Amino acid sequence: MRPRVAAISTVTEVLTEDHRALETYYNEIVNNPDDIDHQTRYGNQFTWELARHSVAEELLIYPAMEKYMGEEGKAHAEKDRKQHHKLKELLKEFQNMSATDTAYVPHLKELWSFLGQHIKEEEKDDLPALERALSSSDNKGVSETLAKNFSRTKMLVPSRSHPSAGENPLFEGAMGLLFAPIDHVADIFRKFPDGVISPNPSKK
Repeated sequence: MRPRVAAISTVTEVLTEDHRALETYYNEIVNNPDDIDHQTRYGNQFTWELARHSVAEELLIYPAMEKYMGEEGKAHAEKDRKQHHKLKELLKEFQNMSATDTAYVPHLKELWSFLGQHIKEEEKDDLPALERALSSSDNKGVSETLAKNFSRTKMLVPSRSHPSAGENPLFEGAMGLLFAPIDHVADIFRKFPDGVISPNPSKK
């Protein structure tokens, strides 16, 4: 299904891989309007990927922007956190829908319209700025370490959207410890596309 991240990757490469995977899952849903089972499976996969990706960014990437980019990083992080909150609200509504619902695809398209713009801004502005800050000799290897920690963090965070947890790393991390086990157990009983990486993060 999706290629595995290389052994040594930058944080930009890892995040961009997630972005392309989300686009793939989105297209599988909207391009198969007559296959409810297919839409259900890829809807669950889309939710699983976006929920984990978003929380991992909030716990690791945005604090890194603030640490290594100074005031510019704080501005980037604040903008992204606000966008993430809206994304979480849209995703929560989508994850509670059935593929048989007439609003299922229209709502996903609304979500993707917002998410697609967020991804463009992140790849055009945020990530290049972060990589520039991490390119100094003082920060050698930080991008690769962030990439590894990002992938590890995704294994532990909730796999469904919980807007009430907020976007503050300290509060959200604690809330995630409560939500994640419930989400992961529930994932066992959800349908996912055949042949994808196990939807249970504890098995990755």
